[in-house]
Amino acid sequence: MKYQVCSRCVMDTTDPQITFTTSAGGGAICSHCRDFDNVIKPYWQGFSKEWLEKKIAFIKEECKSKPYDCILGLSGGVDSSYLLHYMIKEYDLRILAVHIDAGWNTQIANNNIKKLVNKLEIPLHTITIDWNEMRDLQVAFLKSGVANCDVPQDHAFFGSLYRYAIQNGISYVLNGFNYATESVFPFAWAHSAMDSIQLRDIHKKFGKERLVTFPIVSFFDYWIHYPHIKKIEVINPLNFIAYSKQVALETLSKEYGWENYGNKHCESLWTKFFQEYFLPTKFGYDKRRPHFSSMILAGDMSREEAMRLLESPAYQGNLEEDLAVILEKLDLSRTEWEEIMQTPKKSYKDYENNEELYQYKKQYLDKFFE
Repeated sequence: MKYQVCSRCVMDTTDPQITFTTSAGGGAICSHCRDFDNVIKPYWQGFSKEWLEKKIAFIKEECKSKPYDCILGLSGGVDSSYLLHYMIKEYDLRILAVHIDAGWNTQIANNNIKKLVNKLEIPLHTITIDWNEMRDLQVAFLKSGVANCDVPQDHAFFGSLYRYAIQNGISYVLNGFNYATESVFPFAWAHSAMDSIQLRDIHKKFGKERLVTFPIVSFFDYWIHYPHIKKIEVINPLNFIAYSKQVALETLSKEYGWENYGNKHCESLWTKFFQEYFLPTKFGYDKRRPHFSSMILAGDMSREEAMRLLESPAYQGNLEEDLAVILEKLDLSRTEWEEIMQTPKKSYKDYENNEELYQYKKQYLDKFFE
């Protein structure tokens, strides 16, 4: 495919599934922009703050005899931090903050978490993932050749949070997902982090340790047991308010002395390395493009600013120092790392996956649970 960049956002042909059409003004508009206009924006506009306020009033009434109204996964990143701030300041919700420590926290993230929970005077529970299992699973994904080597960390986050909510009788989970910064996502770049069939297959082929305590979430758990049997409801409040990442950063800095850690999701040392070095170097994927494009479409960033930021190197920091830390934690030699970087690139379809089950869900289960 001839290289091309969208004239509205900054997505380009590094997404192999992208398509372009000529706009009335003569520019090339990408399929992500069309999807935003035709699907996401109309759906998003259906969300209202009034609905959120009614939902919160219902939750408060339902949970008034319980210790907490809801649970929130707190990473130290901007979305979850601002969500915690907003829901307490605006609605006085009784929130149990839960942090999942998968072994990759930056000191900035740890400090941000402490600043928030201390000033807001709320409880914090930390769940630590067994490092031997975590490390072995991450190395297995690196050796597999698939692009989304952040699956082990993401799976651990969601699995641990849902399990803890069920164990403590909490039905409502607040999530920082938002269309303002996450409406654009090239599905060709990654496969679902919640595909336990693929996780197990990759670990079986490349792992060494037994996964005894790692919180694996099965297809049945994720789509049936948690939402329909245990009645776990996930709410994304940031989609119901005028959420701006720029305003959130200013508010958190002013109110808590919260420190900015750089690009989206870089509160994790591994995710920073994965997004800013591993993906661009091995696969040619620059995750700043979908992040910036989402903000452009939401009106929170200009295309000119995004293009200017993309001129700077993807990796911010001392690459050699960070790589040395990564290899030491993963117990990999430099030779082993170079072999991983030369491993043939693979698709998620090269391994067992839940795609057939997911199609069955859309065709039958979704109608059954309507």
